[in-house]
Amino acid sequence: MIRRLLIGMAFIVGSSLQLANAALELVITDGIDSARPIAIVPFKWEGPGKLPHDVSAVISSDLQRSGKFSPVSTSDMPQTPFDASQVNFGAWTSIGVDALLTGTITLNAENNYVIQYQLIDVVRGQLTGGKSKALSDDGQLVLSNDHILFKKQASVPGPRLREYAHRISDLVYEELTGERGAFMTRIAYVVVNDKDSYPYQMRVADYDGYNERMVLRSKQPLMSPAWSPDGEKLAYVSFQNGQAEIFIMNIYTGKREKITSFPRHNGAPRFSPDGKTLALVLSKTGSLHVYTLDLETRKLRQITRGRSNNTEPFWKPDGKSLIFTSDRGGNPQIYGVNLSDGKTRRLTWQGSQNLGGQITPDGRFLVMVNRSNSGFNLAKQDLETGAVQILTKTLLDESPSIAPNGAMVIYSSMYNKINVLSMVSIDGRFKARLPATNGRVRAPAWSPFL
Repeated sequence: MIRRLLIGMAFIVGSSLQLANAALELVITDGIDSARPIAIVPFKWEGPGKLPHDVSAVISSDLQRSGKFSPVSTSDMPQTPFDASQVNFGAWTSIGVDALLTGTITLNAENNYVIQYQLIDVVRGQLTGGKSKALSDDGQLVLSNDHILFKKQASVPGPRLREYAHRISDLVYEELTGERGAFMTRIAYVVVNDKDSYPYQMRVADYDGYNERMVLRSKQPLMSPAWSPDGEKLAYVSFQNGQAEIFIMNIYTGKREKITSFPRHNGAPRFSPDGKTLALVLSKTGSLHVYTLDLETRKLRQITRGRSNNTEPFWKPDGKSLIFTSDRGGNPQIYGVNLSDGKTRRLTWQGSQNLGGQITPDGRFLVMVNRSNSGFNLAKQDLETGAVQILTKTLLDESPSIAPNGAMVIYSSMYNKINVLSMVSIDGRFKARLPATNGRVRAPAWSPFL
């Protein structure tokens, strides 16, 4: 049963993906009012014509998608200061804003964009009037600008302007949350376009759908892309030789290597956290079973046994354990296995089925596809308490992939009777959607930090 279910879901028609200049359509879900208000003042452009990208708009969208921030709309801003000295602190605190980002952009002699920007603690600035005193190394009182959380400058080539906007988002996110931002990451996915001479395509894009590029195309199905920890390679399943085989490809050089080609099924590859081992699923003994493969010695080790079907392995952050989906209890549920002693225990109990599990980078939560009376939806389970939270309420949600900082999840879903690529914050408060345009997309995979 699990074989039919999982293979069937892998081939379910996915969403169509917009091209390189696509933008996520933002969909706000319940609870966003509790997100932290923040002001991203439109950066002042001091140059000819228009900027190729609205830097402040990219930053605002990034922070909103995290679910932790609620950027103030430009029309609601009491002022548009471009330097800390111009900030009316009381005007901002009166609308609930406690942090403000602003800056200017100029063009230098090399035609690079010079971005000067600063993040300001509005509350501290109001308390000190924008000026405070601190002790210097020699014990003297000197003026301090400690309400300026950071002040930076960068020279950025035109083609990398949008990328640097994501860099600023990462800096703001980390400064205000204490956690690393994941906006300078990428996603990989498979797109199917039946009208193309090579209908199966592996594509890579920025996390928000921009700068898409094709890294592989095939006349036969491609499935299950998975990133290496260094962000340079993708493991995937290809049917180019008439059966499912596992390959690893360098996305920058295009070099490919066949890893496994055992009889019957070879699938669901996952790199270990150190990149030295691949977890995978083989059916060379009849049933689907989880194995690990040492990529240097090519030593294969069978992890699961018996007559049940076991698939979808995913590494725990410490690299010492795996989770996987199994039908050993009747319906598909998620189990964990300790690789040192082989001890296995069931992790999921709520819902008639749970599959496609992934562990957040901090090891605290299990994100999975949960089947209940409402259908297939994403759910999050606290691995300490066992508490389960349903994250999505759309139709036929599948293929979750967690951002490397654990703040967001990308997945496939249905919207208005079409398949779309969606994103949800780990607390379920915020959702973004990538509308369909030019192909069926499935199996999104979020890259590691780059």
